[in-house]
Parts: sequence; C-alpha cells; structure tokens
Amino acid sequence: MTNKEGCAKECCRIDAVISVDAKGQIVLPKELREKAKIKPNDKLAVIGFQKDSEVCCIVMLKVDALENTVKNLLGPVFKNVFQPKVENNETRKSA
Repeated sequence: MTNKEGCAKECCRIDAVISVDAKGQIVLPKELREKAKIKPNDKLAVIGFQKDSEVCCIVMLKVDALENTVKNLLGPVFKNVFQPKVENNETRKSA
C-alpha cells in the first residue's frame, strides 16, 4: 500500500533522533549504522532539499549506492552521446 506521495508506508520513518554538538558533528547510532551497513571509512553523500530558500530535509546516501544509481541512469545516455554514428547503406547511397 502506498500513500499519496507514492511512497510505501514503511519507506520513511524516524529511526533515530540525534544532536549536533558544538563542532557541528553528529553521531549515527550503532543500531542504525548496522541496519544501513555503514562501516568505518564509508563515504556518505549529504543531500539537502530546499523549500522557500531554506533547507527543509537532509538525506544521507552511501556514496557507493549513489554512484551505481548515477551510472545506471546516465550510463546509457552518455553511451549514446559518445558513440560514433554508424551510417547505414541508405545514408551512404543518398550522399
């Protein structure tokens, strides 16, 4: 079952409430790191969503997952852009 935003009920929920310290650092709880399979030295991309010129949501994605998503989405596009055009017989005949 999905809600009106098209998201499954279990897709978005509060997994933890965290604090920002005086240095601007946060700690992801161990249970959340384990669920997300985040290990020491993993890289996370921090993405901010804006509404009315203010950041309203912050999302963290594992860089490996983001990289694969970008490759899957843009790979076919760029493959077509950078592939040399192959002329067929009819194109050569009309030239």
